[in-house]
Amino acid sequence: MRDTVRKSFTAPANGRWQVILVEDAERLNEKSANAVLKAVEEPAPRTVWLLCAPSVEDVLPTIRSRCRHLNLSTPSVAAVADMLVRREGIEPDVAAAVARSTQGHVDRARRLATDPAARARRAAVLKLPLRVEDVGGALKAAQELVDAAAEDAKQLAEETDGKETEELKAALGAAQGGRLPRGTAGVVKDLEDMQKRRRSRTQRDSLDIALTDLTSFYRDVLALQLGSRIALANTDAEDTLERLARGCSPESTLRRIEAIAACGEALDRNVPPLLAVEAMTMALRSG
Repeated sequence: MRDTVRKSFTAPANGRWQVILVEDAERLNEKSANAVLKAVEEPAPRTVWLLCAPSVEDVLPTIRSRCRHLNLSTPSVAAVADMLVRREGIEPDVAAAVARSTQGHVDRARRLATDPAARARRAAVLKLPLRVEDVGGALKAAQELVDAAAEDAKQLAEETDGKETEELKAALGAAQGGRLPRGTAGVVKDLEDMQKRRRSRTQRDSLDIALTDLTSFYRDVLALQLGSRIALANTDAEDTLERLARGCSPESTLRRIEAIAACGEALDRNVPPLLAVEAMTMALRSG
């Protein structure tokens, strides 16, 4: 955020205004928030900050008190499906399925529609509720979920880290054979530290998506148990939904949803991912 703040005080390069878009503003921690407070409160001339979050309440009070609030509606499933067909060339039936499963989340719908690996990971997550019926199954499911998230982070690192490192070394004037000029090793170390943090963040992002899918799954179970008329998000797993809906009470389903939320909170507190996910899968088993 400090780098972003510094850039915000430069003049717009290609137009009259520059717009700084901060996705997931709810993830700003106290240090990041302190870095951005002054720039948000008194932005540079012709600079606009847009901070995006699921809700106003998710953003730190010190940040939201300095912002103008604008509430946007979630796009409908039909609108997301139509966008995927028109802009991405996705088949209408696939577009409708992924739009329904992500409940209006455009980026996730696009990823599911275009990435077979993402669809496979989601399918594996939706099978998890049937795999936690005993202790061994719960622990194995947790390990596989964490391993899949770590593999996501590894793939991103393989795509980006090497290129970034080589570009930095070239910019620093590294000699043939990769030897760095004297006094520049610290710059490379800073980049490596940033890449390590990004891998951890990517693993957490992947787990976040899995928790969202699980919450959506149990929300559908609860809808069936209560006879709700709301449309199911996970129609591709309807047989499993109906089986679980018949096999437990609505109160039990709510406890499972709470266990998933508790896992997310534990990850926010930097609890080791495997420990947090194991606690969740054990609660799903006994919920």
